[in-house]
Amino acid sequence: MMVTGRSPGPAPSMGPFVGSPQASPKPGPPTQSAPPFSAPLAAPFGTQTWAPGQVAPPTAAPNAAVQPPRMFGMPPPQPNQPLPAIDQTGASLEDARKINSNQIPRPTTSYSKIQYDTRQGNQANIPPPASCDYIVKDTGNCSPRYMRCTIHQVPCTADLLTNCGMELALMVQPLAPLHPSEEPIPVVDFGEGGPIRCSRCKGYINPFMRFTDHGRQFICNFCGCVGSTPHEYQCNLGPDGRRRDADERPELCRGTVEFVATKDYMMRDPMPAVYFFLIDVSMNAIQTGATAAACAAISQVIADLPEGPRTMLGIATFDSTVHFYNLKRVLHQPLMLIVPDVHDVYIPLETDVVVQLSECRKHIEQLLESIPTMFQDNSTAESAFVAAIKAAFLAIKSSGGKLLVFQSVLPSVGMIALSARDAEGRGNISAGEKEPHKPLQPADKALKTMAIEFAECQVCVDVFTTTQTYVDIASISVIPGTTGGQVYYYYPFSSISDPVKLYNDLRWNITRPQGFEAVMRVRCSQGIDVKEYHGNFCKRIPTDVDLPGIDSDKAIVVTLKHDDKLQDGSECAFQCALLYTTVYGQRRIRVSTLSLPCTRNITNLFRATDLDAQFVCSLKQVANEIPFTPLLQIREQVTNICINKLLAYRKFCTTATTSGQFILPEALKLLPLYTLALTKSTGLQTDVKIDDRSFWINYVSHISTPSAVCLVLPQMIAVHNLDFDKQEENGSAIPPVLPLSSEFVSEEGIYLLENGVNGLIYIGSLVDSNIVRQLFGFSTVEETPTQFALQQYDNPLSKKLNDVVNEIRHQRCSYLRWTLCRKGDASGALFFSYLIEDATPKDGPSYSEFLAHLHRSIQAKMS
Repeated sequence: MMVTGRSPGPAPSMGPFVGSPQASPKPGPPTQSAPPFSAPLAAPFGTQTWAPGQVAPPTAAPNAAVQPPRMFGMPPPQPNQPLPAIDQTGASLEDARKINSNQIPRPTTSYSKIQYDTRQGNQANIPPPASCDYIVKDTGNCSPRYMRCTIHQVPCTADLLTNCGMELALMVQPLAPLHPSEEPIPVVDFGEGGPIRCSRCKGYINPFMRFTDHGRQFICNFCGCVGSTPHEYQCNLGPDGRRRDADERPELCRGTVEFVATKDYMMRDPMPAVYFFLIDVSMNAIQTGATAAACAAISQVIADLPEGPRTMLGIATFDSTVHFYNLKRVLHQPLMLIVPDVHDVYIPLETDVVVQLSECRKHIEQLLESIPTMFQDNSTAESAFVAAIKAAFLAIKSSGGKLLVFQSVLPSVGMIALSARDAEGRGNISAGEKEPHKPLQPADKALKTMAIEFAECQVCVDVFTTTQTYVDIASISVIPGTTGGQVYYYYPFSSISDPVKLYNDLRWNITRPQGFEAVMRVRCSQGIDVKEYHGNFCKRIPTDVDLPGIDSDKAIVVTLKHDDKLQDGSECAFQCALLYTTVYGQRRIRVSTLSLPCTRNITNLFRATDLDAQFVCSLKQVANEIPFTPLLQIREQVTNICINKLLAYRKFCTTATTSGQFILPEALKLLPLYTLALTKSTGLQTDVKIDDRSFWINYVSHISTPSAVCLVLPQMIAVHNLDFDKQEENGSAIPPVLPLSSEFVSEEGIYLLENGVNGLIYIGSLVDSNIVRQLFGFSTVEETPTQFALQQYDNPLSKKLNDVVNEIRHQRCSYLRWTLCRKGDASGALFFSYLIEDATPKDGPSYSEFLAHLHRSIQAKMS
């Protein structure tokens, strides 16, 4: 039968992006990115048994209690027959042909919003998939937007966790944006004494701390220590043992609260909001229009910076030297101060390089308007990128702040100069390479040392790479990756389509919810401990991560381990505490607490597993391994992890089934598709440029759970016959998604495919030229350029397409850069490379073949 699951709908339109270059951008509240695919929200097992060619019976009711597992009837492997290699295109073709491609598990589309209470009846609720549209009511546990566990029941022992083959980890996104319909996070001020904490483990007060002795004492839910309640905070207990004022105090009834930090949490006064813009003015940047695009974007976004005297701003430019500007002394033209020594840089002025935005706004706007003209005849091709970053750091070292760098060419002169490590920027990577991939590792360890120095001084670096050549992102990304920043990648930079994306990316960067000089720690109940953190941060002590910059898009994976046995039926608590400074100079502590039941039953673990969280955990671990491990080995590891999970379910949870059935737990029914998509992703494809792969690694390292699925498993929709009336009925501008298979692509149609970073629009070779003219303004398919800026023309079809694109941009918190693709050229090949259900000679089997391979592998292990 056709396997379906409760599906996510598109997220509400909350993003800050404009639909076309001509539109006038307006500020908007933050957006919650929401990819279109999800694991089911229904009961953990579905009453659906499937065999090749059979007619699908009616789907079971979603609220059915305990239901049989999902089964796929396939013949068992023949004795002594070798298993197919996972990279072999024709793997298990005999079995694969018996699979009806219309009935295999795929994500489905739904537009209904899910109302989710974090706890009910004093028990934790399993959250909806990260990728669906849901509204959270915080009833004790924190929202899954802030913290989500890979398994929503905690195994009591390490052996039980090993047997199920799954990872125990937390996906932490401490500043994740709220849904517009959700209540804001309460801010609690305990006065000079600060929030109540455990005297032993320093855990913060939360709904799961128990009060005793008429409220005079409390028991920490993390370490069990008994503490004394401050006299002014005491309250009598009710018959149920809860404080009578618990529902009136957010810290006692809400999973996420924000405490006002006292002076004890400050080593200095809260830092001001400092923004320093560093612009590449080398010959390549000028000629491609990258410099003009950067200056125009900065000039527009400074209107969105926080107002008031605490907002500081500085600007510098660089080519083979570094140029500072006195922003207070501007007469007919800005006063430029050149730093020629790019091996031992310095700042030429102690003051007036970084100034109050409110005092010098006109001078800043004048300078930004002048820079492209000042350097229009620049013939210097070299770039002192690293020296320029170090010089800008010296300018804001005393205060800290955000350093936003616009860079276009390979850093080739000055301190830590880099060189192209191969002619084509490909690094000669092959799928079976045995040696570590040196081009994917930083070229100089001094970059890491510099990045740690930046982090210690609370300087966060974001790099906007507007390039048409290899720039060694593997090396450049070390600095953003250590300071809590990120890399934006525009390759090849187009002066036609990319300036508007650059503007929107920069604007969202500075307007999204964010904080400065942050420190984060995760605490766990006794029996569980933190094993490792993964993300963009600096780690100087084992227990904390330092985040010079933290924003609503950044997520951190916290892997966990057992250090003792847990009691069956008890609860295990996790708490994330983020100490940070807001852009308005307030020192806050955001505390999110999650309490989950413990179990000794392996079936409960499969019932409570979170596919999206499991997948993101694997995705980030894969990204960490790519620079040091052959691609073929990683692919095999990813596939084996999938096999081991399904094998564990087959061995321990479905002993009564026949040997010829392929069984998938309901919560993991899309695991094979996710796994196949990961093996074919940009990070693991063989024929990928080094910079493309390096950017993918950096992006994955900080990606949020909702965005990760879409990155690896894009969404594809047909736009040639948009049914606007039906879309309005569904409450979304986005039509249902199509499977990522060429079976669903007709040469008479037009298809949109996006992964949260890039958008592709494929125009079939037999499309009606009238449709092409209505949508893109060109008479024939052959006239359409690859890079273009989407326009809205005066016809209903064009309006519908723009509505779809704008809705996607809002969901993704990304403007997306769009590429028109045609059959027979490189753009068409790029489009079809994202259709992961198809078999490809280089990157692996089809979806049906992969399912057959998994089935045969599990049968072999069982026998």
